[in-house]
Amino acid sequence: MSQASSWLRGAALYQIYPLSFLDRNGDGWGDLDGVLEGIGHVASLGVQGVWISPFYPSPQKDFGYDITDHRAVDPRMGRLETVDRIVEAAHGHGLKVILDLVCGHTSDAHPWFTASRRSRGGAFADWYVWADPRPDGTPPNNWLSVFGGPAWTWEPRRRQYYLHHFLPGQPALNLHEEAVLQALCDTAAFWLERGVDGFRIDAVDFFAHDPQLRSNPAAAWTAAEPPAKLFALQQHLHDMMHPAVHTVLARLRAVVDRYPDRVLLGELSSQPGAARRIAAYCGPQGLHAAYSLSLAKQPFTAANFAAALAGTPRPEAICWSFSNHDVERAASRWLPPGADPERFNALLAALFAALPGTVCLYQGEELALPNAVLEQEDLRDPFGIAYWPDFQGRDGSRTPMPWRSGAPNAGFSGAAETWLPVAETHRALAVDEQERRPGSPLALWREALRLRRRHPALTLGGVEAVEEAGSVLAFERAAGGEDLLAVFNLADQPAEYALKRRPPMAALDLPRPPGAPVPEVAADGRTLVLPPLSAFLGRKS
Repeated sequence: MSQASSWLRGAALYQIYPLSFLDRNGDGWGDLDGVLEGIGHVASLGVQGVWISPFYPSPQKDFGYDITDHRAVDPRMGRLETVDRIVEAAHGHGLKVILDLVCGHTSDAHPWFTASRRSRGGAFADWYVWADPRPDGTPPNNWLSVFGGPAWTWEPRRRQYYLHHFLPGQPALNLHEEAVLQALCDTAAFWLERGVDGFRIDAVDFFAHDPQLRSNPAAAWTAAEPPAKLFALQQHLHDMMHPAVHTVLARLRAVVDRYPDRVLLGELSSQPGAARRIAAYCGPQGLHAAYSLSLAKQPFTAANFAAALAGTPRPEAICWSFSNHDVERAASRWLPPGADPERFNALLAALFAALPGTVCLYQGEELALPNAVLEQEDLRDPFGIAYWPDFQGRDGSRTPMPWRSGAPNAGFSGAAETWLPVAETHRALAVDEQERRPGSPLALWREALRLRRRHPALTLGGVEAVEEAGSVLAFERAAGGEDLLAVFNLADQPAEYALKRRPPMAALDLPRPPGAPVPEVAADGRTLVLPPLSAFLGRKS
């Protein structure tokens, strides 16, 4: 399948985090039967595909991303046959299904690691990254874990350190080893044979490291105190982003290309140069598309969006995500102080629909859910527990989905206690409440995605003439004989934009809350007057 023919290009995806989506066995944890029941809701949004986060057997130290068997289902989540039913149901709704493929690490309870840690000999000896201590007993180099502390843990049975980029319970696989690569390729084929349409590839930048294990140089730091997350104090030249990443991606792509119309979507880190790496990793021997959370971790400004758009690689290679299970929800993170949440949600929906390439909506984003505020004792995320209170972790974006406002646990579960508490602030935003309310955030997201589907320029076009002026972001999209101008006021105050084209220009209907003011062309015919937090989309007449 060629890069250009991928169904992923221009598609809107919906990410399901199964632990928090819907619980149907009553144990307080989301499960695959809940995913199956919720597929109709996902289809109603007008997306083209669904990405399902891990449901594999796991000790849940990192809540699904520490895996003990890549080809099975965690018993608390359901059975393998349920995955088949989900794929069948999704396909019946016209939805593609991609699964998380975690290639860079496993759980320390995985049978591969159990065998590898036992001794320096045997079939699995080199399946993980092992290194001798320095003469003084300290780790082999200065590499740091993203989650805090050294990236090395001592294994007394083997008398060596093992590498882990995240938790000590997530040892790094040695992807320089042929047997490991083949095992991962066989895993991909296992799921492709069951009918899935591709994979979201986790943490691509961490696949390969410097085989010489050279220490990283220090990063420039001028603040009086070190950051809470020491990972920022290094230039990550040797522990990640090694050229051998390309070899891993090429092997995975070769497997996927054996099956018609299957895709690879990669997750890249927020390290500098993410746009360049997306361009390098995507192509006929790599990923179909990729995203990073670099933009999501920056302030909500026209300048930041303009820089991200100006640096965008080919439109078929880029994917955008405002929220997901790893970052604070955009409805809270970017909301200007004192701004109306529903008007801000409408702006996000319009901007999301206008972006080039693939776009990925996170569960609950269509409801404009704010980030949940949790007490310290409610935290589950080891990242948040380690850095509290400076960083409150990822649990606030992972709390259960509210389905029915008046039901126990907002309809997520009938259990007395859920794995994370249901946010009381989410009840009024439950699906059933929004289904009854015209102009609700849910209705506006459906409108925005419908608009995107109707216009080839929004799904297939590139991006041109990107500019920013104060709080105003503008760019053009063109494809299929259609030429569109998109203008956004990202501030909670009025703004103006000087039109470079002479009207007439046909304004397209954009999703807006009831009563929200509409951008208008001023009497001079050359100025677009933008209300606070508003969007304009015009078609050249």
